[in-house]
Amino acid sequence: MSLTLDPVREDGPGQRLRWALADCWTIVRRELTHLVRQPTIIAWQLGFPIVSVLLFVYVFGSAMDVGGTTDYKDFAMPGMFTMTMAFGFMNTAMAVAVDKDRGVIDRFRSMPMAPSAVVTGRGVSDVLHAALDLAVLAGIALVIGWRPGGGIAAALGAFALLLVLRFALIWVGVWIGLRVKNQESAGNLFALAFPFGMISSVFTPPSMMPDWLGAIAMWNPVSSTAGAVRELFGQPMVTSGGSWIETHPLLMAFVWPVVVTAVFLPLAVRTYGGLSR
Repeated sequence: MSLTLDPVREDGPGQRLRWALADCWTIVRRELTHLVRQPTIIAWQLGFPIVSVLLFVYVFGSAMDVGGTTDYKDFAMPGMFTMTMAFGFMNTAMAVAVDKDRGVIDRFRSMPMAPSAVVTGRGVSDVLHAALDLAVLAGIALVIGWRPGGGIAAALGAFALLLVLRFALIWVGVWIGLRVKNQESAGNLFALAFPFGMISSVFTPPSMMPDWLGAIAMWNPVSSTAGAVRELFGQPMVTSGGSWIETHPLLMAFVWPVVVTAVFLPLAVRTYGGLSR
């Protein structure tokens, strides 16, 4: 008969931080292993933005006029990158809901691991996943003829801003995933995400919408990031001319993620801590 004892963890802030990082990395490795063993997950998650690229650029693009001489592809691609990051919170919510439904989170909570590891591990793995999504989508954009015009440093800055938006929305997804009753409920989030992504400047300038709808679109955090990456990519920005929110996209592309993170990260951690064992 053998007896296995849990490892004894040392006390002290330094030791606790080291264990928290080690546990976080364990969760990250688990998520990355899932991606390697199930590459169809990436294919499904990229399916919608890829189809949207083909649909809007080649089917509707010839009928879209966003500024007379502007190639619609140059206007749409930065928006497509932003929409992919914005819609990513649904994947986070679904993954968390599945883990909760199958008792994986309860299993983690019963183990001698840092309480923050599940939430932070999910955040880190989702950012890595989002970077892969962006790389694939950028490759497709280059194939169809899109080119960034602001230089390499500006392009890297644009992709960093996109990941900042994705990082902020991860906590929305974690919170929703912990709050929904089951994975089927998480699967219905598209009804919430679709207007969140579409009522913005992703595909159409807010100035071309009715006034009340255009005001909502201007203040949508997705619009601020889309406007900022268009500026960094050196591509057309079609504004109404006098809107403060539209003329400060770079500032708001930082402010909105900070606000979202400040609200939803504590909510996610609190909800995780309040789960019954």
